[in-house]
Amino acid sequence: MSLKCKETEKAIGRLLEAKGGLRRTLLVVPDYTRLHSGAGAIAQTIYRVLEPGCRVDLLQALGTHAPMTAEQCAEMYENIPFERFIPHRWRDDVIRVGEVPGAFMRELSGGLMEEPVGVDVNRRLFDRYDFILSIGQVVPHEVAGMANHAKNIFVGIGGEEMIHASHMLGAFAGIEQVLGKTDTPVRRLFDYASRFIEKLPLTYILTVTDGSMFIGEGRACFEQAAARSQETDITFLDAPLQRVIVKLDAREYRSMWLGNKAIYRTRMAMADGGELIILAPGVERFGEDAVIDALIRKYGYRGREEIIRLFRENKDLRQNMSAAAHLIHGSGDGRFTITYCTRHLTEAEVTGVGFGYMPYDEAVEKYGNDREAYRIANPALGLWAAKERFTPPPE
Repeated sequence: MSLKCKETEKAIGRLLEAKGGLRRTLLVVPDYTRLHSGAGAIAQTIYRVLEPGCRVDLLQALGTHAPMTAEQCAEMYENIPFERFIPHRWRDDVIRVGEVPGAFMRELSGGLMEEPVGVDVNRRLFDRYDFILSIGQVVPHEVAGMANHAKNIFVGIGGEEMIHASHMLGAFAGIEQVLGKTDTPVRRLFDYASRFIEKLPLTYILTVTDGSMFIGEGRACFEQAAARSQETDITFLDAPLQRVIVKLDAREYRSMWLGNKAIYRTRMAMADGGELIILAPGVERFGEDAVIDALIRKYGYRGREEIIRLFRENKDLRQNMSAAAHLIHGSGDGRFTITYCTRHLTEAEVTGVGFGYMPYDEAVEKYGNDREAYRIANPALGLWAAKERFTPPPE
């Protein structure tokens, strides 16, 4: 079903009423980096309707992100006690529910990946909950093509093997062939993995930036939400852009791992020889955890072909495929320049990973009145592409 936000409470009320007699409910919810997803209001409504007769826990779909702080939870999920929030620990808080065969990985990757992939999910999915609701927003995504649905489970609360393999599979497929599409190698990987959780009492609540909401148990609700997002969230441009300025909210974007959405979502809009200026006042680190942060500092954003070469030659990258994929995605491949404008990272740190640097305050002064630049306020909420660079999905 598709609903506007003003109808959210009624829709959720009908959904919960149909279930009836719930004693324990688990909400799989996005973290603070999805502050504008609408998930906060939805979770608050569910909590208000079910408590105190039903215990409601919230499992943070962090993927590799840092756990939310008490302050972030209070802002995004107002009036829900902090002790109800469970952080997901992707390296050790999971159980194995199945395996994707190597032959299928070989088929998906065109022969570039041959190892089987373990399907691990957070163990709390099997902790005797009467009802599990996965809540999140469908927008264009650089790895899966379109975000959310099963990605919320197999990456958001998934384990190392699936997180690494899905990111590398997306990188091998090519970001510009994947972005904004629903039939992608990574999405087919998630579809295969979904067979291992079919018996869970799992329902998806998916939002779109225009205020629509889609509810369902299978893939149909994702297809509907994705179709709406493709209409709403992809901005097609008549010609490539010479200069783009992207502003990253200091509250949401604390790492380059997250901030590089400014690159992912604009690369198909950039003209050859163009300039991408990223205003990143809150970015203070590279990765969301120490291991990946160290790998980004070590290898940097050197372009697709160079990172693939380094991936083949270096064990630490092969053991952290999501980091290698991130390094591939986060480069302009020499086609356009990228300048990070920061307050916390130094010039040596930023240039050391392959980007141009400018102090944040200097950049604001320089570009504040630049009328020739194309400006984007939040890259996480869309995709920008010159018509000549976007290949539409087959009919």
